[in-house]
Amino acid sequence: MSVKRVVLCVCVLGAFSGPAMVGQTSGVDSTLFNELTWRNIGPLRAGRTRAAVGDPERPNVLYIGVTNGGVWKTTDYGRTWEPIFDEQPTGSIGDIAVSESSPNILYVASGEGLQRPDLSVGNGVYKSTDGGTTWAHLGLLEGQQLARIIVDPKNPDRVFVAVLGHPYGPNKERGIYRSLDGGKSFQPVLQKDEDTGGNDVEFDPVNADVVYATLWEARQGPWENAAWPGTGGGIFKSVDGGTTWTKLTKGLPEEGIIQADIAVAPSNNRRVFATVATPRGVFVYRSDDAGETWRRIGNDPRVSARIGGGDLPPIVVHPKNADVVFTTAVVSWKSEDGGETWSALWGAPGGNDPQRLWIHPTSPDVMLLATDQGAVVSVNAGQSWSSWFNQSTAQLYHVSADNAFPYRLCSGQQENGSACVSSRGDDGQITMREWHPVGVEEYGFVAPDPLNPDIVYGGKVTKYDRRTGIVQNVGPRPLRGPDYRAVRTMPVVFSPADAKALYVTSNHVWKTITGGQSWDRISPDLTRATWDVPATVGKYRSQDSATPTQRGVIYALGPSYQDANTLWAGTDDGLIHVTRDGGKTWQNVTPSALTPWMKVAIIDPSHFDENTAYAAVNTIRLDDMRPHIYRTHDGGKTWTLITNGISDGWPVNVVREDPQRKGLLFAGTEQTVWVSFDDGDHWQSLRRNLPATSIRDLIIKDDDLAIATHGRGFYILDDITPLRQLTAEATAADAHLFRPQSALRWRFNKNTDTPFMPDEPRLPNPPDGALIHYVLKTDARGPVTLEILDATGGVVRTFSSADQADPPLPNPNIPDYWIRPWQPLSAKAGLHRFVWDVHYPPPAVLNFSYPIAAVPFNTPKLPVGVWALPGAYSVRLTVDGRTQVQPLVLKMDPRVKTPALGLKAQFDAARQIDAALTKSYGALMQARAATGEAAQKAAQELQRLNGRLTQLLDIVEDADAPPTTQALAAIKETQAALATALADWTKPRP
Repeated sequence: MSVKRVVLCVCVLGAFSGPAMVGQTSGVDSTLFNELTWRNIGPLRAGRTRAAVGDPERPNVLYIGVTNGGVWKTTDYGRTWEPIFDEQPTGSIGDIAVSESSPNILYVASGEGLQRPDLSVGNGVYKSTDGGTTWAHLGLLEGQQLARIIVDPKNPDRVFVAVLGHPYGPNKERGIYRSLDGGKSFQPVLQKDEDTGGNDVEFDPVNADVVYATLWEARQGPWENAAWPGTGGGIFKSVDGGTTWTKLTKGLPEEGIIQADIAVAPSNNRRVFATVATPRGVFVYRSDDAGETWRRIGNDPRVSARIGGGDLPPIVVHPKNADVVFTTAVVSWKSEDGGETWSALWGAPGGNDPQRLWIHPTSPDVMLLATDQGAVVSVNAGQSWSSWFNQSTAQLYHVSADNAFPYRLCSGQQENGSACVSSRGDDGQITMREWHPVGVEEYGFVAPDPLNPDIVYGGKVTKYDRRTGIVQNVGPRPLRGPDYRAVRTMPVVFSPADAKALYVTSNHVWKTITGGQSWDRISPDLTRATWDVPATVGKYRSQDSATPTQRGVIYALGPSYQDANTLWAGTDDGLIHVTRDGGKTWQNVTPSALTPWMKVAIIDPSHFDENTAYAAVNTIRLDDMRPHIYRTHDGGKTWTLITNGISDGWPVNVVREDPQRKGLLFAGTEQTVWVSFDDGDHWQSLRRNLPATSIRDLIIKDDDLAIATHGRGFYILDDITPLRQLTAEATAADAHLFRPQSALRWRFNKNTDTPFMPDEPRLPNPPDGALIHYVLKTDARGPVTLEILDATGGVVRTFSSADQADPPLPNPNIPDYWIRPWQPLSAKAGLHRFVWDVHYPPPAVLNFSYPIAAVPFNTPKLPVGVWALPGAYSVRLTVDGRTQVQPLVLKMDPRVKTPALGLKAQFDAARQIDAALTKSYGALMQARAATGEAAQKAAQELQRLNGRLTQLLDIVEDADAPPTTQALAAIKETQAALATALADWTKPRP
C-alpha cells in the first residue's frame, strides 16, 4: 500500500456561514480565518522576566512570568519551558503566587510592576485551580501594574496584592488589596493617594496575620525617560491580618523612602531585610526585632545597584539559614553573614540584571532566577545554571526583512542587543542555528541593505558585515551635541524607491547614499518648540524636569514607495510633516486631533496613491488606552480617525498597507494584530493563536505577514494570499478556488550527523510545497477532489476528501519535522488550506529504512514520489460536479544553480525508476500470491530488485543535481535485470 507524503498545514480555516461583505459595511466574516496560524521563529533567546516561583511540593515544577510574554511552566527543572497563559487577554506579568497548601492553585498579577520607558500594562488578577491548565479572571482591572501577589500558606482563599496603579497618570485603584474569598472580591487595606501605589507585600512566615508591605510614589512622563519619584511611600506592618497598618520608620532613612522591597527570614521571623531606594541612593537595611528598628548593613554599593526605572533589587533569605541572604542587582549577590559582606553568585561582570530569585523551601539547592534574559534554574545551590536559550520571549522593537533566501527578520532586542532570524531552517526546523546578532544596540531599528543582505545597519548607526563580523560606527553624529536628540528607538530605514538611500532620524532627518560614510541633514528640527504640559503629569508639573522645552524627536519616518523625494515624518511629541522635494521644504500636516505628546509611532505611505498615508499614534504615555489610527487621502490636508472595531484599551503601535491589495490594512496594538479590508473603516481581530503581547511593528514580506512582539519574538503568518483575494463574489459562491502563490521546490537537510533531540528547543518551518486555498459555502454533498496538472494538462497528482488519513506516528520520539502525517482534503464549509508537497505520487515499494547513522531513532523512510520540475502547472478543484482551475507556478530554490537541463535529466531518470518500481512491485505481488518453487524464486529476485530500485530512486533524488554517470549505469543495469526477471517469471512453463 502506498504511503501519502503531503505536508498539511494546520491552517484549515473555520466554518463559513453566509456571504462576507468584503469592502462593504461589515468587513469579512471572521470565521473565514478562524484557524489561520501564526508561526513563531524566535529568536531562541529569552527576554526580561519578572516573576519566579515554584511548587513547594515538587521541586521540578517551576513557573515564571515574562513582562510581556505570559506565564511559563517547567516540569523538568528548566530543561524545557511551555507557555500556559497564551489564551488570556494580557501577557504582561508582574508576579505569580503558588498556594503552599494547595499547589495547583495559582494566582497571577498582571502588569509588569515596573516603571520603565518600554513597559506594558495588565488588566488585573488571574487564578488557576489546575496548575495553569485553565484560568479565570478575577478583579483589580484598573490597577494596570500589579507588582506583587502572595497567598496565605494555610488558606488559599486569603490573598494580598500590591497594586502599583497607572504608570502614566493618577488613579484610585492603588495600594495594598486583600481578598478573603479566593479573589472573588478585593478590598483596599492600605492606601495613601492617587499617586502612591503598592510595591511589595510579604507574610511573616510563622504568623500569617503579620504582614509587611511597601508603598511607592512614582510617575512616568509623556516623553522618553521622564520619571518623577516621590517619597510618599514607605514600609508598613500589620499585626491583625492586614486590617490596620503601622508605618515603620525607626532607623530608616529620614529623608524618606522612594521604593522598598521586603524579605522576612523563614528560619527567624524576627529578622527582616529590605532594599531601600532613597533620594541619596539604594541601600540594604536589616531589622532583628520584626521591623521595630532598622540599621543599614554592608558598604558594597554593587549589592543594591540597578540601572534605574524602579528596578529595585529584591532581597531573598535562605529558607533554612537567616544569615544567608541574596539580592538581584546588576548581578546576583550572596551574603553568608547576614548582609555585612557579599560575593557574586551569578551574572556577567557587565551585568545580566536578575529580577527575582526564588529558592525552594524544603530543597534549597533548587533555585529559580528570573532575569532580563529569561529564567535559569540551578539544582546545586548556584554552582551551575540551566540555559535561557529555551524560551522564545524576546522583547523586540521593530521588524525588517532582508533579501536573502530564506529571508531573515531583524530587530533590536531589549536587554540583548540585536538579532536576525531566518524564516526557515535548512535542517527542517528553526533552532539556535537560525539566528545571529548583527551588531546593533538593543533598542530599535535594524535595516538590512536591500542590495546586499550581508550588510546590516541599525541603532544610532552601526554597520555590520556578516561576512567578517566587523561592526563599524557610521552614525551622523558619533559624538552627540546639544542640537542632536535621540531616544532608545530611532528610525533607520532604506527608501523603497531608492535602494541606496538610507535615512536615520534624531530631531532632524539625515540621509546617506554612501553607506554611512557621509550624511546630509535634510530637515530642520521638526519637533514642538513649546507645548502645554499634559494634565496627566499632575502635581509633578512644577518640577524642573517637566518644564516645556524642545525635547521631542522624530519617532516615525515613512519614505514613499513610489517617489524617492517624498517622506513622511512623525514626532513623539505629536507632529506630522511631509516633504515632496527630498527634504528641501517640509509642510506641517499634523491632524488637528493630535495634542502634545501623542506619539506618532509609525507612518506608512500608500503603495498606490502618493496622497494617501496612514499613521499609528500611541497615547499610552498620556494614560490614554484608546486606539488611534489616522488616514489621509489628500496629502495630509485632512485626516480621518479609523479605529472602528478596535476596542478601547488597545493602544496602537503600527499600521501598514498591503503592497498588493489596496485598502487591505494591518495594525498592531498592545495585545494583538488587526486587519481591515476596507481601508480602515472597519477592523477585526487577526489574533488567532497569537499570545497576547505587545505588537511593536509589522511588515508584509512578499506573501507573508511578519510581526515583532515585545515579549514573544518574531511571528510570521505564512501566505496571506487568501486575505488578498477575499471578495464578496468569492465568499458568496458555493465553492471558490483561490489563485495560489508561486510555490517553492525546497528541501531540508535530512542527513545531519548530529540531529537535535526532540526536547531541544526548536520552532517550526513554514509548510513545504504549494499552498492551495479554497472556500466552501456549505458542506459538500460528495467528495471534494483536487488535481495538480502539468503544462500539457496531464494529471500529476490527485487528492480527495475521501482519502484516508495517515495513522499516528508509531514512535512518539520521532521529530515531527522528519515525518509529517498526511491529512485528506476537507469537504466542510469554510476556507481551507491544503499543501501539495510538489511530488508525483509515491512509488510502490517494499519497507525500506535509512541507515541508522543518517536518521535519528532509525526512523523508517516513508517513500515520496518524484520531485516535480519547476515550471507552469495548474490546480483543478471539483466540488459537487463543478470544476474550477487556477494557474500555479513552481519555482526552484534560488540557491540551486543546476541548469534546467540538469534538473530535467534528474527527472527523467527518476521517472524511469518509478516506472520500473511499479512493474517490479506488481510482479512481486503476483509471485507472492502464487505457489511453487518458481514463484518463490521469482519473488526473491523481484524483492531484491524492488529494494535496489528504491535505493536508486533515493540516490537520484537526494540532491537537486543531474544523476551521475555511475547512477545512470546502475539504473540501466537494474532495468535490464528487471526485464530478465519479468521475462523469466512470465514465460510459459511445462
